[in-house]
Amino acid sequence: MKVGKVLLILFAAMVGAFLLVGGCVYSGYNRAVALDEGVNKAWAQVENQLQRRFDLIPSLVETVKGVAGQEEKIFLGVAEARKSYFQAEGTAGKAKAAAGIERALSRLLVLRESYPQLKSNESFMKLQDSLEGTENRLAVERKRYNDAVSTLNTFTRKLTGRLYASLANVEKAEYFEVSDEAKTVPKIDFSDDG
Repeated sequence: MKVGKVLLILFAAMVGAFLLVGGCVYSGYNRAVALDEGVNKAWAQVENQLQRRFDLIPSLVETVKGVAGQEEKIFLGVAEARKSYFQAEGTAGKAKAAAGIERALSRLLVLRESYPQLKSNESFMKLQDSLEGTENRLAVERKRYNDAVSTLNTFTRKLTGRLYASLANVEKAEYFEVSDEAKTVPKIDFSDDG
């Protein structure tokens, strides 16, 4: 009887340990998946705001073209930067292309300083306000994305988190970082020889 009781206690302990470990694995696996989806969701919001920006760009360019027709180089730069975003692959490529858009847009918006009639153009002012609002939303979404990446990457660097992430096939995510080029102030040259 004593041996049977010991075996029953041993069996119950093994079942309890199995349930405890299984519950931890289940919980950790689900957390890894949830964090990965959080990063994907945050990136989708960044792309949503980038698309809003891209939808505004043609209207802004056309409005500025009407007033500052000879600045074709700037308009071509904006168009090329926009095109490169849609051709970019992956988060890192799209982030780099988005930085190119920011540089091109900053050159475009500097035109208003050289053309006082642009400042008084109501269409331009509305478009500029919309673009500035989009840029603010984009900055917020980038921060949210980077926060989600930080949470995921912290989880995947922890001992058990690394195990759960590998079980769920979740990998470390890349931050949305501003390139060194985007950190420099754009040079605007309106001379014919530049």
